[in-house]
Amino acid sequence: MPRVAYIPTARPTFAVEVAKQRADAARALLVELGAEVVGPSGLVLTPDDVEAAAGYLDDSVDLVVNACASFSDATPALMLYAGLASPVLLWSFREPGPVGDRLWLNSLCGANLFGHALVRAGGAARLLYGNPGELAVRDALIRALAGHLPPAPNLPVNRRDGAGAAERARAGAGIDSLRGRRIGVVGDPPQGFTPSEYDARLLREQFGIEVDAIPLAEMFERIQLVDPVDRDTERRDAAAAQPTLRDLDPRQVELHAAVTVALRGWTAERLLSAVAVRCWPEFPGELGVCPCSSLSRLADADTPTVCERDVYGAVTMLLLEALGSGTTYLVDTVDLDEKRNVVRVWHCGSAATKLAADPANATQFIHCNRRIGVAGDFPLRTGQVVLSRLTENPGAGGGLRLLIAAGNSLPGPNRFQGNTADVRLDVPADAFVHGLVTGGFPHHTVLAWTDVRPPLRAAAELLGIPVIEW
Repeated sequence: MPRVAYIPTARPTFAVEVAKQRADAARALLVELGAEVVGPSGLVLTPDDVEAAAGYLDDSVDLVVNACASFSDATPALMLYAGLASPVLLWSFREPGPVGDRLWLNSLCGANLFGHALVRAGGAARLLYGNPGELAVRDALIRALAGHLPPAPNLPVNRRDGAGAAERARAGAGIDSLRGRRIGVVGDPPQGFTPSEYDARLLREQFGIEVDAIPLAEMFERIQLVDPVDRDTERRDAAAAQPTLRDLDPRQVELHAAVTVALRGWTAERLLSAVAVRCWPEFPGELGVCPCSSLSRLADADTPTVCERDVYGAVTMLLLEALGSGTTYLVDTVDLDEKRNVVRVWHCGSAATKLAADPANATQFIHCNRRIGVAGDFPLRTGQVVLSRLTENPGAGGGLRLLIAAGNSLPGPNRFQGNTADVRLDVPADAFVHGLVTGGFPHHTVLAWTDVRPPLRAAAELLGIPVIEW
């Protein structure tokens, strides 16, 4: 009888009761299939829970299964699994909930973040995607209990011939335009968000980009010192552009306007080309407002913005836009529909309103998890899209690598509160999703609506950056 350490991780800001139901059903299936299951009976939510869960990981365990019952940062993954000799099986569940509601679980994104942290730390992960009642999930578990984990898909390293002269010239001009640029960075990375860490020296040497950092407390002081006249002017301008702001709590809309003014002023003062902000927990928890729609306002004025202080995400945006992509958006991959070959990409409401499927109706609303204002709530533009991401190269050579994929953003309702796109990929969607997790890619990619793949490949070639292209 195989012995399985089963550890279900979650975060209280998601639908904990549903997460517990899924986690219990998953555990029951392992028992039904003949496993001796050890591990915490409840969800692993706190540092004390993580410490207690570590006691179940010993040499008697044949298989480690981490159910990503809901999203969690990667702290549990690093504390529990970084030193394991064999891969962790990350079990991610499909998204429940009605169309237009918030993400109840965000389980797949949690598995993606775990995979990035583990591969970056020298470990390994495998992905099991689906609910306990699915036949394919049952079959995959039977094989895993027999010692046959799902294979890690081969990463499709781009071995194309060298770029043509025109592509190289366009790429070279784009790279040159980045030299001397500055990225404004607000605050520290959120705890357990390994993709939000960066190497300033590498950015300077590779791209000529500098980082201009400001502590969160100093930014909050700037927000509090915003001139009421400037704040009220911004509030009126924003409401004229997006009238749904008038339906929200006036105090939160005032704070949103003050955040916008402070970020815009800092951007102009420091000559910043992009902004990366630690957007939680302090903004909603201490200031009483979410900065999503303020980041959207800057993005609508052609300053790329990213949440969760993801600096490499901001660099990816700058590179894409230097190559002609137009305005882009940082997204999580949150759901997979294998039958339609669709991945759902989403983030919680900081997209530029000009990226909306209908910009005239780019609704502004409360944040999906924090339940306060202000965040966008609208589906993203349809049409051909490219997904891309610069990230660390965990191989022996170090440096950076570049992910590329492409597909079509399909028309439809806003599946999850925030900003969502259903993207039908040009390649098998399940292989792409498994590759994100097992290949150690960040949970954030950048979505662009212009096909800049030829100059993007050429730019990577000029920079000496390996390309992983699905």
